[in-house]
This record gives sequence, C-alpha cells and structure tokens, in this order.
Amino acid sequence: MKRLLLDTHTFIWWLSGSEQLGEFAKCEIGKAENEVYISAATTWEMSIKKQLGKLEAADDIDQKVELAGFTKLPISLFHGEQAGMLPDHHKDPFDRMLIAQAQAEGLTIVTKDKYFSLYGVHLINADK
Repeated sequence: MKRLLLDTHTFIWWLSGSEQLGEFAKCEIGKAENEVYISAATTWEMSIKKQLGKLEAADDIDQKVELAGFTKLPISLFHGEQAGMLPDHHKDPFDRMLIAQAQAEGLTIVTKDKYFSLYGVHLINADK
C-alpha cells in the first residue's frame, strides 16, 4: 500500500480526466489499496485561482474529494512550522506546504514539479 499526496495540478488532472495525467500515475491513484490524500493547501490554491479567473473548477471540491474516496489532509501548526523551515529551493508557498506535509506524514507526492526532488521526498511523476 502506498500513501499518496496529490499536487494541485495532479488533482485537477484527475478530476477533469485530463490526458496530461500519465498512465502510471493514474493507475497508482486509482488502486484501491493505495490511500490518496488531498491537502487543504490544494483546495485553498484552487479557490484562489478560481477567484482570479485562472482556473475553472467545480464549487464542491470537498464533495469531489469524498466521492473519489480520497482522504482530506488538514494543515496543522507543525506543518506550518516545517514549511517555513524548508530550504529555499521552491518559492511557491502551497508547494512548500505539500512538501512539509509529505515529510511529516510519510507521504509520496504525485507531481510533475521538478523542484520537489530537491527536498528528499518520495515522488511519483504525474505525467508518466
């Protein structure tokens, strides 16, 4: 069993059935024995992008997470502290939070972001 944390773009690709999501990543996310997590940082990032007109997505993301059988991952104070102490390889605060959560919770991140590997977290390439 794997414990996967979806990066925001990966979650969007999953929801939309995008062909950008690679077959291996799709298979790993869809395996019943794997536990898939969606961070509160992801829904926060999506709602900001929707408000700015940079993203079209459903208004009921919470329900979409539940229907997909994914686990909601809240942001704790510890996650916040860890994200703030990460080396400055990545400037995106949402991605830094995902990295901190993956480190703290022992999760594998499904992403295409090349900077994540600089943090020593386990990764699955989202577009493979």
